[in-house]
Amino acid sequence: MNTLPISADSHITEPPDCYRAHIDPKFRDIAPHIVNDARVGDIYVVDGMKRTIPMGLVAAAGRDPSTLRMTGGKFADLHRGGWDATVRLADQDRDGVGAEIIYPTVGMVLCNHHDLDYKAACFEAYNRWLAEYVSHAPDRLIGMGQTAVRTVAEGVADLQRIKDMGFKGVMMPGMPGVSDYDDPIYDPLWEASVALDLPLSFHILTTAAERPRGPKINAFLSIIRGCQDIMSTMIFGGVFARYPGLKVACVEADAGWAPHFMYRMDHAYKRHRYWLEGKELPRMPSEYFRDNIRLTFQDDHVAFQLADMLGPNQLMWANDFPHSDSTWPWSQQVIAEQTSHLNPEQKQRVLRDNVREFYGLT
Repeated sequence: MNTLPISADSHITEPPDCYRAHIDPKFRDIAPHIVNDARVGDIYVVDGMKRTIPMGLVAAAGRDPSTLRMTGGKFADLHRGGWDATVRLADQDRDGVGAEIIYPTVGMVLCNHHDLDYKAACFEAYNRWLAEYVSHAPDRLIGMGQTAVRTVAEGVADLQRIKDMGFKGVMMPGMPGVSDYDDPIYDPLWEASVALDLPLSFHILTTAAERPRGPKINAFLSIIRGCQDIMSTMIFGGVFARYPGLKVACVEADAGWAPHFMYRMDHAYKRHRYWLEGKELPRMPSEYFRDNIRLTFQDDHVAFQLADMLGPNQLMWANDFPHSDSTWPWSQQVIAEQTSHLNPEQKQRVLRDNVREFYGLT
């Protein structure tokens, strides 16, 4: 392979002034901000949310697993490239990555905020900050704007505004402001996405979930469920049947589960759609999954092994920098180990071409 990989899912680390310096003035006093807690370390405080965001893991890429802790982190000690674009390219070079699709960190948690007005104001502030960040290297820092989808009409307007700001896609909240994504009231939103050629992304941790059972580590296995539910909601709700040109990314939820998930959807549709009152679809659910949904993953050996059971355009590798689950700075080693069985064309697709085509990158 003679070209560098593109990470389909990387992140920034919102600096202390990200929200306060860019938010609508009426929210400035309660905008998300960093405080130091003597016991926990630096934390992002979000008005109206009990759970704060400790700095311990948000930029722990490259650290020894035995040193990972939620608490005790200081913003000043985090990877500078997470908030300073002038040094981000050096982080990419060290990992052997040519470009990154950029997602938020605090913004993922904000997707679960109950106050839609507050959430919308925060996302508008973030978009303003992100536009400045990615402007330093727009060919290597590919920003994803955020929308709260407070209403359908506002969501449509947000998509146009995000497109006008130069972003290549939109990170959606796990739950919109009105009803759920299978409701036909959202058809204007899907129509706008197709017309603007602006892919929609659903990232893990953007859907509020019930507390998982068992030991804390069990929660790690449950975080992909929110994304799975959104994908099947849109498929069974007939969204892709009505808008076959709609492009959706299922982000950081891994991909090794997808072949069985597609099979299971087909089984449910064929065997149980009558008593479960399923919507009649012109095609099988797995076909919509294969044609309309892309999957990003970082360290997922199973996904590479099952690549032939998915569509050739579905898999998009990522390094998740600078989060604790990142493959940085060992991405090249992970790629070499997990793609050794793929032919050069498959490698090129998963590591670079699929994300280029999906977002229309040049």
